[in-house]
Amino acid sequence: MARQARMPGRMGRVAAVCSLMFGILALASAQSAKYSKGDHVPLFANKVGPFANPSEQYEYYTLPFCAPKTEIRKNQHLGEVLAGDRMMETLFKLPFLDSFAHKRVCSYHLRPKDIQRFQDAIDQDYYFEFIYDDIPLWGFIGDKSYELVGGENVTMYSLFTHYIFTIAHNGDEVVEVNWEHDPEMNLDITDATSAIDVNFVYTAKWVKSQHPTREHSRIHKESGSPQHLEVRWFSIFNSIVTVLLLTGFLATILMRVIKNDFTRYARVDEEQPEVEESGWKLVHGDVFRFPAHKELFCAVLGNGVQLLCMTIGVLALACLGIYSHYNRGALLVAALLIFALTSGINGYVAGSMYAKLEGANWVWGLVLSYLLFLGPFFVVGTFLNFVAVGYNSSAALPFGTVVVIVLILTLVSFPLNVIGGISGRNFSGPMEAPTRTTKLPREIPPLPWHRQAAYQMLMAGFLPFSAIYIELYYVFASVWGHQLYSLYGILSLVFLILIIVTSFITIALTYFQLAVEDYRWWWRSLFSGGSTGFFIFAYCVYFFRFKARMSGFMQTSFFFGYMSVVCYAAFLLLGTVGFFSAHMFVRYIYRSIKCD
Repeated sequence: MARQARMPGRMGRVAAVCSLMFGILALASAQSAKYSKGDHVPLFANKVGPFANPSEQYEYYTLPFCAPKTEIRKNQHLGEVLAGDRMMETLFKLPFLDSFAHKRVCSYHLRPKDIQRFQDAIDQDYYFEFIYDDIPLWGFIGDKSYELVGGENVTMYSLFTHYIFTIAHNGDEVVEVNWEHDPEMNLDITDATSAIDVNFVYTAKWVKSQHPTREHSRIHKESGSPQHLEVRWFSIFNSIVTVLLLTGFLATILMRVIKNDFTRYARVDEEQPEVEESGWKLVHGDVFRFPAHKELFCAVLGNGVQLLCMTIGVLALACLGIYSHYNRGALLVAALLIFALTSGINGYVAGSMYAKLEGANWVWGLVLSYLLFLGPFFVVGTFLNFVAVGYNSSAALPFGTVVVIVLILTLVSFPLNVIGGISGRNFSGPMEAPTRTTKLPREIPPLPWHRQAAYQMLMAGFLPFSAIYIELYYVFASVWGHQLYSLYGILSLVFLILIIVTSFITIALTYFQLAVEDYRWWWRSLFSGGSTGFFIFAYCVYFFRFKARMSGFMQTSFFFGYMSVVCYAAFLLLGTVGFFSAHMFVRYIYRSIKCD
C-alpha cells in the first residue's frame, strides 16, 4: 500500500518537470528584450565554415580575426549546444539606437600563414554567423575573382574589412538585423609571401521598422515571394490529391473484391458445404500463427509506436508556435524530452504484444525494445562526434552535454521503458484470434515473381514516397542548407497523408498475399509499410549527388550518418503503422466469415 501511495506523487513530479520544461521552451520562444537608447546589446560571433557544408562549422576565432583579450561567452542552454552554437562576444559594439560610421575595430599585421588561411577559407566559400539579441545574421569573409595577367588566369583574393550593420527597431526592441560590406574597402590579400597591414572598421545604421515585432518581420520576409509560395502549395496539393485518388481507387476496388468474397464464401457454405475452400479463407488455420523472432518483432512495434508519438508531439508543438527561429535548438530539446518521456509507451506496446504472442524471454525482450533504436543512434552519434572532434569542429558536443543526454536516456527513458514493459505484460489480454490455429502449418504454393517480398516492398514504398517527395526537398534544404523552415502546418498535413497511404497500401498488399494462400503476413506487412524508409534513403543519395554541393569526409559522414538514422526511424515508424493496419484488416475479414 505504501508503494502504491508513492506512485501518484512520483507521477506528479514527473508531470511537473515536463510542464516546466515545455513552459521554458514556450517562454524562450516568445521572449524579446526591451532596451533604452545607449543600452549595451552584445554581438556574439557564433561560427564560421564552408557554405556548402552546413555541418562543418568552427568557432569564429579559429580564423585569424582580431579577438577580444578577455573571452566572454554566452550562457547557452541545451538546445543551442546541440545545434552546435558556440557564442563568444566580439569587439563590435552596437549600443541600442546608436548610429555611427567607420568606427575602428582593430588594426594588426596579417602574417603570410594568416593570409594563406584566409585564402583557403575564401576558396571554400566560408561564411560567418553572428547573433545580435538572439537574431542570427550571416555574411561572407571575402571574395575572389580571376584576372588575366601575362596570358594566365590569376586568382585575386579580397578580404572584407568594412562591416555595415543595418538594424531595424520598433522603439524599444530589435526587430531585424542585416549585414553587408563596403566593396570600396576590400583588402587585396592575393600576395601571401609577405605580411599585410589590415584595418577592420564597421558602421551601424538604426532604422525604424515597418513591422511591430520580429516575428511579424520574419513572416513578412518569408512570404515576400507569393508566387513561389503558391507554386509550392500547388505542387504539394497536386501530389496529395493524386496520391489520394490512387489510394481511394485502390480502396474502392479492394472493398468490392472483399464484399464479393464474403458473398461467395457465404453462398458456398450454405449451398455447397462439401466444396473445397480456396483463396484467403483456405489459410484461416495458419493466418494467426505467431511470427518468428518474437522479441525482435515486438521491439520493432514498441519503437515504432514511440517514434510515432514523438513525431506527433514534435509537430503539435511546432504548429503551436513553440519553435521560434530565435529560440535556437528548441526542436532538438523537445524531440529529446518527448522521446525520453514516451519510452513507457515503447515498453508497454512491446510487452503487451510479447504477452499476446506467448513469449517467455522477458528480460531480453525489454532490453531489445530499449536498445533497438537507441543502440544504432548512440553508435552513429558517438562516431560522428569523434569525427567532429578530429576536425576540431564546434559541432562536437562537449563532454558535459553528452553526460546530460546519457543521464536523460538512462535515468528517465530506461526506467519508463521497464515500467511500461511490466505494465504491458500484466495488463495485456490474450490474442483472441477469430480463428483457431492448426498444429501443423500448411504448405505454401509456389508464388509468381511479382508476389515475392522484394517486389511487394518496392510497390508498397513507392506510393507513400510519392506523396512526400516534394515537401522532402524543402525539409532537406532547411536541415542540410541555410533555409529556414516554418510551414509546419504543411509538414503535418503531409505526414498525415503519409500515414494514411501507408496504411491503405499495406492492407491492399496483405489481402493480395493472403489471396494466393501465403499466410506469412506478419513480418511482410511490417517490411511493406517500412519500405518507404528505403526510398527516403535513395532520395538522400540523389539529393547529396545532384542537389547539394556538400563535400569532404566530415560533411559526408554527418549527412549519411544522421540520415541513415532518420531512414531507420522512418522504417520502424511506418512499418509499425503498416503492421497494425494489416492486423486490424486481417482480424476483420476472418471475423466476418464462418470457419470450421
